[in-house]
Amino acid sequence: MSGHDTVRARLEPDGRVVQVLADGTVVPLESRTDWARLAAMTEEEIEANARADPDNPPLTAEELARMRPVPDAKAIRERLRLTQEQFAARFAVPLGTLRDWERGARTPAGPARTLLRVIDHNPGAVIEALAGADRERPTG
Repeated sequence: MSGHDTVRARLEPDGRVVQVLADGTVVPLESRTDWARLAAMTEEEIEANARADPDNPPLTAEELARMRPVPDAKAIRERLRLTQEQFAARFAVPLGTLRDWERGARTPAGPARTLLRVIDHNPGAVIEALAGADRERPTG
C-alpha cells in the first residue's frame, strides 16, 4: 500500500474524528456509517452481519467463558468506603495509578488485576499481608 492510500485520523477531545493532513492541519472526517440503517436492523440482522465479518468474528461461548472482567477499582474503593488517598495508602497503590484506573486513562494489568481481585474478595487479608511485609523489611 502506498502512502497515498493512507488516511491519518485522530479522535479529538470533543469526540470528533478528524483527518490529519500532511501539513499538520486537520479537517473533519465524515462518517460513512449509515446510522439510520443500523438503527433499523433487527437483532438477527446484527448477529448475521457480525458473524459475516472475517476481521472481527463474535466470540465463541468457550472464549467468553475464559474471559474475566477487569476489576473496577472505583467500585471496590467505594464499597470499602475509602477515599482515593486512604485506598492508595492502605493497599500500597500509587495514588496517581489509582486515579488513572478510576478515570479510565489506564487499565490494571497482570499483578494489579490480581491485587484488586483479592482486595475485592478479602481486603483484610491484603492489609494483614502488607502490614507483615512492612515488619519483615530490614531497616537501612
